[in-house]
Amino acid sequence: MFGKKKAAAATEGRDVAALVLRATLGPMLFAHGYNKVAGPGGLAGTTGWFESLGLKPAEVHARLAAGTEMAAGVGIALGVANPLPAAATVGLMSVAAATDHKGKGFFVFKGGWEYTAVVGGAAVALAALGNGRYSVDALIGRKKSGLRPALFAAGVGVANAALLMKLCYKPDPKPDETIEA
Repeated sequence: MFGKKKAAAATEGRDVAALVLRATLGPMLFAHGYNKVAGPGGLAGTTGWFESLGLKPAEVHARLAAGTEMAAGVGIALGVANPLPAAATVGLMSVAAATDHKGKGFFVFKGGWEYTAVVGGAAVALAALGNGRYSVDALIGRKKSGLRPALFAAGVGVANAALLMKLCYKPDPKPDETIEA
């Protein structure tokens, strides 16, 4: 009897942990995506920012980033389709780390990659943990957790970010990088 209670408590703890992680990560991602569209600068401001980062065509990337953040945020918050929203999050954070946060050190208050690493790591942890009992996935009988979903989220996210960077990252040369003839 004691063994069953202990196992039930452990399962309940994982379910609650997944819910708490989803309830923090999902809405935060959605808010970031929504801000890209409806924030102070709107989509035009996000497009200008992405242009300055070297993501071409900037308008396409601004829309894709906003839509992906909102969709991944909703997917994570509701606990649906694990590990796909986690993979999208890893991809988003990888591109952010390689563009906006590149070369600025670790700490986010100095523009560093600390934030992107924590969000990406949390997404991979959630993919491993699974969405838990309090999720859409559980309602439809879909339970994915463990090493494979975590590796999928990390691998697909990083691979997609690398492909995007290879195809679309074309920063303007810095003044000291131009060669005078």
